[in-house]
Amino acid sequence: MSILDSVNGPEDIKKLTVSELEQLADEIRERIISVVSRTGGHLAPSLGVVELTLALHYVFDAPKDKIIWDVGHQAYAHKLITGRRDRFHTLRQLGGISGFTKRSESPYDPFGAGHASTSISASLGFACARDMTGGDYKVVAVIGDGALTGGLAYEGINNAGALKKDMIVVLNDNRMSISPNVGAMSRVFTDIITAQAYNRLKNDIWELTGRLSFLGEQVRRIVRRIDQSLKALIVPGIFFERLGFRYFGPIDGHDLPHLISVLQQVKDLKGPILVHIYTVKGKGYKPAEEDATTFHGLGRFDPKTGTPIKGEGPTYSEVFGRSLTEFAEERERVVAITAAMKDGTGLKYFAERFPERFYDVGIAEAHAVVFAAGLAAAGMRPVAAIYSTFLQRALDPIIHDVALQKLPVVF
Repeated sequence: MSILDSVNGPEDIKKLTVSELEQLADEIRERIISVVSRTGGHLAPSLGVVELTLALHYVFDAPKDKIIWDVGHQAYAHKLITGRRDRFHTLRQLGGISGFTKRSESPYDPFGAGHASTSISASLGFACARDMTGGDYKVVAVIGDGALTGGLAYEGINNAGALKKDMIVVLNDNRMSISPNVGAMSRVFTDIITAQAYNRLKNDIWELTGRLSFLGEQVRRIVRRIDQSLKALIVPGIFFERLGFRYFGPIDGHDLPHLISVLQQVKDLKGPILVHIYTVKGKGYKPAEEDATTFHGLGRFDPKTGTPIKGEGPTYSEVFGRSLTEFAEERERVVAITAAMKDGTGLKYFAERFPERFYDVGIAEAHAVVFAAGLAAAGMRPVAAIYSTFLQRALDPIIHDVALQKLPVVF
């Protein structure tokens, strides 16, 4: 029997050795590829966070501790090891398990998702509720670098940094949006600043210098400057530090022993913590590693070759994309906008033909609509191609910035 088939919950994860956890990671990837090849789904995101998922459930005590996945589309490994292994073959099927986290599906899903950038705000809500009710659980948000293009994520970071609640944010950086600073110096520095001895010494020095009068404040200023200068030099996290988070990383998100060690060190630290890991989207499946965009979310495919199994004829998105490109040939004022969905909306054809008239604004639908309104007010003819489920996030700008001003924006 495989290790995966003996895992009925996170308590079984905690009994495994590191080598067994690494074997389990391989088995989880095989199961995900096998099932998603038949059901379709978000393959590459889930393959990229297998080690992170195991490390989180090894270190933390879910469902008492709250692990909140942003979007939820990368939670397939999480589902497999939290009592849903036997139903995993029903993924995204009628009557089956959801392709996202879902509160009604499992106590291990404390917060449902589907749209991006919500995890930090939700986690802060859990942290505040915990403190108001005398709870003693940990709160962890897992968010990808792509979701950090959404303004809601920064609203959450800003508020969390100000409230100083005990919570951890894991930034899963698969290098699709952020270029991490990696290397030996970064790892050594992370080992130092996550060590218990370092944090005890830092707190003791801070307390001691606080007791001194004029000299103590001078020493504090010097220590603070040295600490900040080193972090700014070695790590890219000074931005988060400025917003009130303690930053640790970047860390290899596939180095399971190191990942476990860092999470164990930071889980009891006070205040908001950000752990920056870097991963490979599609890890362990060559077609997905080489074309993470296609394998981000797709239908059925041949697991041996990675070739998608397509129906006959073009999709509606392909027809739209090609038609818009043709329409724009003789209309120079036509511009196209998407919110991180160039391929899914069919705008890749427009982007290839008219790169100077194409805008991908990232996961920022409200901005996309107001941006389109500004273009229209300035005489352009913008076409905003946004999935209907995501356009819900821009309802106010559609009314306030486009409709009320009667601006010519095509959705």
